Amino acid sequence: MDISRTEPGGHPAEAAATGPSAQPPARTGRSGRTGRAGGPGRPRTQRSRQRLAAFGFLAPALAYLAVFFGYPLVQNISMGFRDYTVASFYTGAAPFTGLRNYTEVLGDPVFVKALVNTAVFTAGSLVFQFGIGLALAVYFNGRFLGSALLRSLLLLPWLLPLVVSGAVWRWMLDQDHGVVNTALRALHLAGGSAGVPWLTSPSWALPAVILANVWIGIPFNLVLLHGGLRAIPDVLYEAAELDGAGPWQRFRHVTWPLLRPVSGVVLMLGLVYTVKVFDVIMVVTRGGPANASQTLTTWSYQLSFQQFQFGQGAAVGNLLILITTGFGLLYLRSARAGLAEAAS
Repeated sequence: MDISRTEPGGHPAEAAATGPSAQPPARTGRSGRTGRAGGPGRPRTQRSRQRLAAFGFLAPALAYLAVFFGYPLVQNISMGFRDYTVASFYTGAAPFTGLRNYTEVLGDPVFVKALVNTAVFTAGSLVFQFGIGLALAVYFNGRFLGSALLRSLLLLPWLLPLVVSGAVWRWMLDQDHGVVNTALRALHLAGGSAGVPWLTSPSWALPAVILANVWIGIPFNLVLLHGGLRAIPDVLYEAAELDGAGPWQRFRHVTWPLLRPVSGVVLMLGLVYTVKVFDVIMVVTRGGPANASQTLTTWSYQLSFQQFQFGQGAAVGNLLILITTGFGLLYLRSARAGLAEAAS
């Protein structure tokens, strides 16, 4: 015992534990070995291992994004600034042309037509898909006999391949033998015996593809909105009913405010999906007649694979990516504002 290091009036053991030369307690492991716990290198090594493990979990997702999203995106952007021909895929020679593809695309009269059609197609599809999907979700939120069966049957349009759905609607909208015109004739709404020229009239082609896309998109809206409705506690409706609120007031002051976050996600996903719809339009009208139902996606396809203007087709695709990215950023900004408002 070193008596000389003992403080006056203190215990020698206490001085040994609190003195400047006190050592950290030794920890005994399962193997019986003793070592210094809490050393300066141990937390750093543990953090390095955690970061390495996190990177290991992220690596497959990063590799997937790099191969299946990043590489095609970079190639498409590069193609938009080059003069790509059929021979370029064999020789690799694609001269750099700067913004020429973009100026030619923006100066083409079809661009304005395709842009307006894309906006009308997207807005019309979203309004009817969301409105009908919300009405059906509220209806099926009530418990009645056969609700689950009917809800399952409504999912069929979503389960069918888009090409099959487009082919079905092309037959249904046939002017002479389609079931839609047959029903309209029976109701004396077809405008004469000739029927409505859904697929051959420039005035009816765009409404025809919107009608087909609405039918396909309703189940998607129904499923997500119905899930959001099921998450609303019943006690809120009971309290509103006790306060004398009617069905419309309960929907306005209870259902809609609590369903708004889910509605934002549904509309955003619907927007991204609808802007890039290609299959249905190509099967039903092929963008015609006279570009009446031409959208940016179908025009990009025609430029690339029918007119072999690959650079211009890539330029149209890049413009479509910019438009979609802009809407995505707007959604993220509104979502952050909503979270900040809820936190405050």
